Amino acid sequence: MNMHHNPPRTPQFYVTAPQKCPYIKGKAERKLFTALYGRNSEQLNDDLSLQGFRRSQKVLYKPLCTNCSACLSIRVNVKDFKPSKSQRRVLSKNDCIKRIEKDPEATDEQFSVFKAYLNSRHLHGGMSEMDALEFSAMIEETNVRSTVYEYRINNEVMTDKLLAVCLTDKNVDGLSMVYSFYDPAYQSLSLGRFMILDHINLAKELGLNYLYLGYWIRQNEKMGYKADYKPSEVYHLNKWTNLTEHEIEAFDLDTGYELPEIQANSTDMATIIQLPRFTTDPN
Repeated sequence: MNMHHNPPRTPQFYVTAPQKCPYIKGKAERKLFTALYGRNSEQLNDDLSLQGFRRSQKVLYKPLCTNCSACLSIRVNVKDFKPSKSQRRVLSKNDCIKRIEKDPEATDEQFSVFKAYLNSRHLHGGMSEMDALEFSAMIEETNVRSTVYEYRINNEVMTDKLLAVCLTDKNVDGLSMVYSFYDPAYQSLSLGRFMILDHINLAKELGLNYLYLGYWIRQNEKMGYKADYKPSEVYHLNKWTNLTEHEIEAFDLDTGYELPEIQANSTDMATIIQLPRFTTDPN
């Protein structure tokens, strides 16, 4: 008797309870999410990444706020990207840093850099209390094409010192920077910007079209930098739109999201189940 359980191919979508938005004062956030599991995980990840979803461990999510659509998924068109003068300086001053490709396995060395980064940059953020086990889960709980890239320096002062780390997914048309962090003691090296520029070059080398940077929020200083890599596109009203000043001014970002019509590019993916959202926002 075959006791093997095959979960349904149809992904189940859920909506989180509303919470106060951590990015824009006076707004409430909620997310639409689904679990990644089974043999169709990579296909589902590819399909939904093209529709503005992001991965966190074995979950795909996107904003579904009732009174705001300011969080826009952003991707860089790497084939047409040309670094600015300041971006070329960032690349030049880090020419002694090497990118090392690793399997998605957490290490104590990575965790030490991660904690230093959070304590410096996001002391009161939602991740600040993460312990080593939770960090390991963030890195290792993946069933898609994930890689850890370590950035190590070798010069006359330091040998093989870990400065920065990025957890990266390879999607059907690009690379997705799931989470990156760096040693704040070397902030002068602009390591966050350097990792993005290096990933743009990596995506080009791999023959991919895009680098996905997560969500861009114009009104939030910590998220606004993602628009510095041009040309780029944002996912708004169920389509990718070139990120230009003219286009952004035309966006109505105070209108909430509707339940999206999820497009399944895979021929064996059944129609999804969508649950109704909650109706009450927090005070």
